[in-house]
Amino acid sequence: MAKVNIQPLADRVLIEPVEAETKTASGIIIPDTAKEKPQKGNVVAVGPGTKDESMTVKVGDTVLYGKYAGTELKLDGSDYLIMRESDILAIV
Repeated sequence: MAKVNIQPLADRVLIEPVEAETKTASGIIIPDTAKEKPQKGNVVAVGPGTKDESMTVKVGDTVLYGKYAGTELKLDGSDYLIMRESDILAIV
């Protein structure tokens, strides 16, 4: 997990998406055009929360999120998503 120099604000979380599967369980290679957007990732930075809501997730958690959740951004050549904690569906 990369150390990033970004601090999310309020209830926002920075997530590094897990790579999409490149092969099916039976060994069939999935072409790039057919790959699903990953919906699982690792939390790399967490905001301080708001006065009404404290943060549940912490750095290092693996989380599931909605297919269209968050805003994509690129930092130091790596892809990340930044989203509100409420867009996270579960900690796995």
